[in-house]
Amino acid sequence: LFGGGNKASSNNRPYTIVMIGINGVGKSTSLAKIAYYLKANGCQPLLAACDTFRSGAVEQLSVHAKCLDLPLYHKGYAKDPSAVAKAAINHATEEGNDVVLVDTAGRMQNNVPLMKDLSKLVVDNEPDLVLFVCEALVGNDGIDQLQMFNRALRTGGHSRQIDGIVLTKFDTVSDKVGAALTMTHITGAPVAFIGTGQKYNHLKKLSVQS
Repeated sequence: LFGGGNKASSNNRPYTIVMIGINGVGKSTSLAKIAYYLKANGCQPLLAACDTFRSGAVEQLSVHAKCLDLPLYHKGYAKDPSAVAKAAINHATEEGNDVVLVDTAGRMQNNVPLMKDLSKLVVDNEPDLVLFVCEALVGNDGIDQLQMFNRALRTGGHSRQIDGIVLTKFDTVSDKVGAALTMTHITGAPVAFIGTGQKYNHLKKLSVQS
């Protein structure tokens, strides 16, 4: 899943992960869990607060950064998210951080202006990994969300797609994982991680067998 790292290092820039999804699915918390996972495995991540739309988003990510003892890059609110992401990547390069985790504003899949902002962020910054975050219980609406986000990323003739899926609240679904399997089948994007609780270490790889 993290195979693009060689490309990042050859370009002398940090490996960049962008987290996307609709409102309230746990993007910022999932980003923090992945940051914890990467730090535990010897990486030096930087958190980039590129949700410049939702009030309190920067402060929320700041709390995670302090808890994890990791650097946070932000420019406040009402800024161009793409420009903030680019500045964060440049800052991480200068400071020696090898991974940048980009938090983005939650948006409904039919919000055209915000979807255009997201497409611009991804196209301009060419992240190594785009992770789509959704709730494990979302059902068939999750498939619609995923397809519309993929279409948004293709705006302007670009071929970029979602690279992986993060399923939150997986501990609440018992064996009802049909929609998750369908999302993977339709897009070819693997389930990268599942969230299984509130703590930073409550992040797992999906066990296909179980």
